[in-house]
Parts: sequence; structure tokens; C-alpha cells
Amino acid sequence: MGNPIPEPIKDIWDKWSIRSTLIFSLSLQTFLIFVAPQRKRSSNKVWLSLIWSAYLLADWSANFAAGQISDSQGDDPEPGDPIKSPELFAFWVPFLLLHLGGPDTITALALEDNELWLRHLLGLFFQSVATVYVLLQSLPNALWKPILLVFSAGVIKYVERTLSLYLASLDKFKDSMIQRPDPGPNYAKLMEEYAAKKDMKMPTQIIKIGEPEKDPKATAQVRPPRELTPLNILQYAYKYFNIFKGLVVDLIFTFQERAESKRFFNSLDANEALRILEVELNFIYEALYTKAEILHNWIGFLFRFIALGCLIAALRIFQYKNKKDYSEFDVGLTYALLVGGIALDCIALIMFCASDWTFVRLRKMKDEVDKEDTRIDHILNWILNKILGVRDLKTEDYDKCFKKTPGKVTNKTPGHEKSDKSTEKTAVLDKSTGETPGQELSEKSTKKKPCHDVLDTSFIYRRWSEYVHAHNLIEYCLCLKPERIHHTKGRIHLAFDAVINALYIGLIFETIGRVIASCYTGIKKTSHEIFKWIDGNISDACKKYNRLNEEYIRLCFFCLFYIPSLPGRAIKSFIDFFGIEAQLDEVIYTSSDRLTLDLWVHIFGEVKAKSRFADDSESAMRVSSARGDWTLRDIQGDKATEKKREKLLRYVMEMDYDQSLLVWHIATELLYQTDETKEFSEEYHSAREFSKILSDYMIYLLMMQPTLMSAVVGIGKIRFRDTCEEAQRFFDRRHIPGKSKKKKDIVKVASDAILSVAVPAKAEPIDVKGDRSKSVLFDGAMLAKELKGLSKNKEDDTEMWKIMSQVWVELLCYAATKCGAIEHAAQLSKGGELITFVWLLMAHFGLGDQFQINQGDARAKLIIGK
Repeated sequence: MGNPIPEPIKDIWDKWSIRSTLIFSLSLQTFLIFVAPQRKRSSNKVWLSLIWSAYLLADWSANFAAGQISDSQGDDPEPGDPIKSPELFAFWVPFLLLHLGGPDTITALALEDNELWLRHLLGLFFQSVATVYVLLQSLPNALWKPILLVFSAGVIKYVERTLSLYLASLDKFKDSMIQRPDPGPNYAKLMEEYAAKKDMKMPTQIIKIGEPEKDPKATAQVRPPRELTPLNILQYAYKYFNIFKGLVVDLIFTFQERAESKRFFNSLDANEALRILEVELNFIYEALYTKAEILHNWIGFLFRFIALGCLIAALRIFQYKNKKDYSEFDVGLTYALLVGGIALDCIALIMFCASDWTFVRLRKMKDEVDKEDTRIDHILNWILNKILGVRDLKTEDYDKCFKKTPGKVTNKTPGHEKSDKSTEKTAVLDKSTGETPGQELSEKSTKKKPCHDVLDTSFIYRRWSEYVHAHNLIEYCLCLKPERIHHTKGRIHLAFDAVINALYIGLIFETIGRVIASCYTGIKKTSHEIFKWIDGNISDACKKYNRLNEEYIRLCFFCLFYIPSLPGRAIKSFIDFFGIEAQLDEVIYTSSDRLTLDLWVHIFGEVKAKSRFADDSESAMRVSSARGDWTLRDIQGDKATEKKREKLLRYVMEMDYDQSLLVWHIATELLYQTDETKEFSEEYHSAREFSKILSDYMIYLLMMQPTLMSAVVGIGKIRFRDTCEEAQRFFDRRHIPGKSKKKKDIVKVASDAILSVAVPAKAEPIDVKGDRSKSVLFDGAMLAKELKGLSKNKEDDTEMWKIMSQVWVELLCYAATKCGAIEHAAQLSKGGELITFVWLLMAHFGLGDQFQINQGDARAKLIIGK
């Protein structure tokens, strides 16, 4: 039997397999060091897929090349075989060890990777043995000195990675935060003394002196009396990171820590709080997914310079070696590996110096917050502000935006003022205004439509994606994608788009995307209905044409309809088999919108207001467990209003969380689509927009992030699917979308149709359908009608939208505290989520079940005498 692989291909493989794999491995290291940090800044599936592929291929390519070199050593080349350079091959193996150490910007792709630190430790051992084996096989080797130097650098890098994984594993991460055992006061000794005094007939009593509820510095100033500088932001974020990183492993905190954090965040405005939370979550991300914890101490810093010095020394030694016995390409590849390794280490060193960790380690927080900044503080602030771009939350105006005259931020803390420069904002017009770019707003139009500042930090300076995602039930049933409200693009995106559009690449990909989305939508709508339609029409045809045979008619239907549908059914089967329907739904039926600063101010204000009622752990748990009832119980009025309030409470107190979420989402969407926008106040438009954004965001979390919402989701997916099925059946009966062309008109017609269904008081959906189907479509319609009756002025629904926006904040806060901390941490490597910021904000305000120490140590004194 002949060789199945042609001889020329085999020769090419033997000559280039090792060399091409080395080049590929070096390219992956370069790609990862630059691109891996972007995963915390973007939730784009393409970016995440590329990083995932590069991360897995980096280890595979290094191991594969090491195996190939080890296998080729010691074999004498046969006549006709490619020329091998055993000395250079032995020199290349330590570089693979260096590559297996990975870049500083990524050690773990997911939290689960940290638990595999023992596997990497074994990999370090076996790879080191393989390197030594190859070196011994190549002896005598004139390059043994640079080989040992690169080997030393590779071991250092691999140890750094393994140790980073070990320290970030959940068990070790938790152990590192657990304080020394605390047995408390000596109870046995006190009781023995008490019993002895009693036996001696001495008048004795025990007086308990509780630990003060407030620490001695409770009344001290907790923040500078001026605007927080970039260095202050990093320092406070690092301080609370060291305390609240215990949230990730479900540690509890003392009441002193709770009181201090609560006082500090009460002194902040929403802008400052968001900036601190961004940096704090960034510290958590880098501690769990990068080498930051290892490198940012004097031992890590020292070993990093040793590794870099080894590579430079190896380059100098190799430069002066005689290379006449080596091929020019192999020599060039060796130089590329040396120079590439040095360049990557230099880039890592620059990133190290520009890291937040470096600044907080260089300059510790001052003991007295009102102390003036030193010259060093001013220099560090200048570097952070001018060079590294760490400044106030940034907004930009692109694509349907207009410039607003810079003004003061109204949300200020007494005692500190913001400068004009730091408060310059760029406003983004609500999309519903229909204003053209650059259009000036009159006073009248400003009253009609509010302007919202949206986060639009430059991508390279961003610490999270700054996006709030949206998924809408009714639009999903109509196979429509939710529209973005605020359209912004940074300068990098605009330049990138310009290049792509000039090359017509954007048009090509957009066309392909639309075709794929249309095909997927068509298959989704028709694949399940084809047999139902055939069976329903066969009987009608048989009645109309009595002479025709039913089998003949069925065969005709089969040939005309079933056979042409086979490609679509094959695609549908492929999607179902690999379980990627949810991923396709997320890509096609999910939109991403910028977080508005006004929405964050609204959330911050609601959480801050509720924290005032949380004086101890029990009240904190009670407040954080509210999921709409807190706001609804606060509705005051006459008996009719109280009766409406009780009806509304049914939709939060007598329903599961996932059921309540869907019902309020449907009601919000129906009211949003059917509410005629008029010249109402800014408060009306803001509350209406907040309700819409949070409603769609919570449904996105429910359906597209089931792991994150696993603690509260229940049978939410079943309810969602049953509701979609009922909605689609209802739309088919009403012939929706019909002739409507515009997306907005289609959704409005569908919403009007749902609201037009009369629901008698004694014929609620559950009474008619039973509870086998979990659909809540018309429960949402009933809630919408109940909410509509809240407005005292029938022409002004401001009060209704205000209540709804507050209810949605409560629903968001409830999910944030009930979701697992591990899942919140996992989202940091996927662009981050708004719910994670809310979770950490609530912890800082003392809301949740993390604060279970209410009294501390009680001090008992033994008093002798009356």
C-alpha cells in the first residue's frame, strides 16, 4: 500500500512544521498581550471568540512544537531529508516554555481555569524535563549558555502564571482574606472566678459592656472637602477593594466596615461613586484573571527584571556566536524569538508602570483627608489625567447628537465644588425627538424632550463596556430587534467604519448579516407551522373535491411544500443539534445601548434613599429583598388610591420573581408603545425612558444570562416561551404585522391589539386557561390597565412612569443581591454588566446579607460588692 500523503507535502511538513508553529506561537503571544485586556471593555461576541481561540491555541501550539522538537532530536537525517539544526532546535525549546508562561494580561479565561493551577504545575515540571532532555540530546552545544538563560526566564514566567492561578483559585482567595481565629473573651475563666466569689459568699455581679456601635472616627471626615482627584479615586477604590473583594467568596463583614463604607458613599455624588466602582471592579478583574497580584510586589518586580535581563543577555551572546553552520532562515527566526520576547516583556513593563496598582502602591492614602496634596500628588494626578486618560466620566456626541452648553453638574455633595473643566458634558438627544445632528434646541423643545449624558469613554481607557443590553418580548415575537435609544461612536470606531466603508467591506458584511438574520427568522417562523398547515388544508381539499384521493392530495402537498422546505429544516436541525439557538437569538434579537448618566443617578438615588432605612443586618436584608412592594406601599391617597395600590401589590407579592418580571415587562412595553408623547415635563420623559431601558435589560438578563440569574430565574424560560407562543398565536389571528412597514408602527399596532382585549373582573387569564400554560401575556395587559388608572390627571402620566421606574430599580436591586457573587465576578471578563455595579453599590451602602456581625465583642466585668 502506497503512502497516502504525497512525498512533496511530507517534505514541506517535515521542514516547516516546527518553524511555522514557532512563528504562530509568537504571533499568539503578541495578539494576547494587546487584545486580552479588551475583554473587560467589550461584550462583543467576535472579540471574546477571538480571545478564547487565541488563549487555547497558545498552549496547544507551544506544547505541539515542543513535542515535535523533542521527537526530532537524536535522529540522524536520511538522504533527501531537510537539513536540521539540532543546536538551534534545542535553543527554541526554552522559548516555548516562555510562551507557556503567557502574557501578563491574561492567565485565566474563566474563573474555572484558576482551579486548574495544579495541572499547570505539572505542565511546568514536564515541560522543564522536556527542555533538559532536548538540551542533553544536543550536546555538545555551543549555545548552552543562552539556552540556560532563556530557560531561566521561561521558568520564571511559567511560575508566575501557575502562582497567579493558585492565588486566584477560590479556596486560596478565600483563605487569603480570612483573619486570624478569634476565640473572643475568656468565658471559662470569667465563669470560674464568678463561681469562686459566689462560694466565698461575696456579693458579686457581672456587668456587660457592649462594644460601641460606632467606631471612634464615626464623626470624622471621610472624604476630602474638594473634588476627588484621579489619584483619590484610585486610592479609595483600592481601599474598598481590599475589604469588599471578600464578596466574591461570600465572606461577611463587620458593622464597623459597613458603617464606614456607608458614610463614605453617602458623601459622594453619583458620578464619583460610578468612577470608584469602575476602578474597584477593575481591581477584582485583574486579581482574578491576570498576573497583577503576583507582579505588584517587590519579589514579582525583581523577578520580572531578572527574566528580562536573561533574555537581553541571551541575545547578546547569540549575536557574537558563529552562525555559519545554521541556515539564514533559522538564524532570523531565532532573532525574531529573542527580540520578540524582549519586546513583549518591555510592553508588559510599560503596562505594569501604567497600571492602577502601581499608583496606589507608590502613593498611599493620607491619614488626614483634608490635608493638602503634595508635589508628588500633583505629578501623579497630572500623569493620570494627561497621559493615561484617567479623568471624569466622558461623554461624546456622534450620530444624532448635539452639543449642550457646558454647565455645572447639579448632583453635588455639600462642601465640595466641581470645576467647570471637569463638569463639561456632551448631551445626547433622545432618539424619539427625531432631531438631526447639530440641530439647536429651543426652550420649547428642551421642555418636550430631555437630554441625557451617555457614557462614551475612549475604548483604550474604558474599564468596562459601558453598555446596557436590551431584549424585548413583544418585538421578539414579531421577529424585530430592539432599537437603540442613544447612538454614539468613538473616534476609533468612526475611523474604523470609514476605512471599512471605503473598501465596501462593511456593506458586504452587513448584507451577509441581514441575509443570515432573515433566513433564521424565516425558519423560526415557518418550520414549526408547515405540517400543521398541510394537515389543516388536506381535509378541506378532500371535502371540496370528493373524487380526489386523500393520499394523492397528501403527496401533492408533500412535493410542493415539504421538499422545498428541506434546506430550511436541515438548518433548523443543525441549530437544534448543536444548541446554538440561544446564541443566535442573542446576536439577532439583542441590542446594546449606552448607559446614561441620568439613569445611573436615578439608580444611585434610589439605593441611597433605601439605605437610610437599613440600620442593622435584619433591616438591610429586608430592604434589599424588596422587589417593587417598597415603592407601591409608599403610594398615598384616598381610599380609591389605596384600593388600586392593593391591586398592584398582587403583581409583586403574589407572584414568583420571574413571573412578576415578565408581567411588569409586558405592561411597561404596552404603555410605552401606546403612550402618546406630548409636551410633558422632563421628569415624565426621563422616567418613561428609564422604565423602558430597565425593563428590556432585565428581560435580557432573564433570557440571555440564565447563569447570572440562576438564583432568581425559576421557570422564567418556560414562562417566556409560553408567553411568546400565545403572543404569536394572537398576532396571527389579528394578522399582525399585516401591511405595516415601519417597525415602530408594527409594535404599536400589536400593543394596541393586546390592550383591546377585554378582561372581565371574574374572568382573569388563569380562571379561563388554568395554570398548565405559564403564559402571562394578558396578565401584563391587566397590569397595564391598572397602572394607567394611577394617574390623577388623565392627560399626564408622570406619576405612573415615576412609580414604574422606581419599581424597576427595586426589581434590579433584588436580582443584584440574590445572584451569586461568583457569577458577578465571571461577568467582569465579558465586558461587565450594570447589575454587577448595582450589586457592589448596594454592598457599599450596607444592603444585603453580607453584614452579619451586629455587636462585635461584648466586654464583661466582674464587680465585687453592692
